[in-house]
Amino acid sequence: MRNVRAGKVLGWRWRDNPLRRRSDVLEAWIVLAAWTLAAVLAALAGILGAQLSERAAERDRAGREPVSAVLVRILPGGAPDAVTGVRYDRALATVRWRDGAGTERTGTMEVAPTIRAGSRVRAWTDGHGHLLSKPVGPAEATTRAVLAGTGAAMTAGLLALVGGRLVRLRVQRRATEAWGTEWERIDGRWGHTTG
Repeated sequence: MRNVRAGKVLGWRWRDNPLRRRSDVLEAWIVLAAWTLAAVLAALAGILGAQLSERAAERDRAGREPVSAVLVRILPGGAPDAVTGVRYDRALATVRWRDGAGTERTGTMEVAPTIRAGSRVRAWTDGHGHLLSKPVGPAEATTRAVLAGTGAAMTAGLLALVGGRLVRLRVQRRATEAWGTEWERIDGRWGHTTG
């Protein structure tokens, strides 16, 4: 028996031939529109996601003021994790500092466990005397912006492609129903019934 290999013909839906249906042309346009829309939406969503992430990092940095604090004591709890046995490189400590009005304040923050009481550490406040975590650095802000932009681009592109696929499936279903109706009409004229 001879092997028959069916080859794919690129652009067959666009070419004029007697077997091409209107639904084939419509499907081709749907695919083209879906991919174009996916590319445009992905680019716009990626840019917007990255910009929003950068603005959030800038607002975060703008709302934090550095102050010099004195380490009062390291709080207990620097034992290794019970499950993994990993010893973390940060410990909670009580620190004391003076706010912009000269009022002495105390709070808790993470520090390296090797720092001893009486050492000076840099703390970050919100301007009202509340301790905050260290602001995001430029490298981490860039990484977050890239990840946010990539995630937004992928989501927007995939949504456009899924929407195009759903529309295309609907067109295919209607074409199949029309083909079935036509087949019943032709088959009835011949007097045959298919199993």
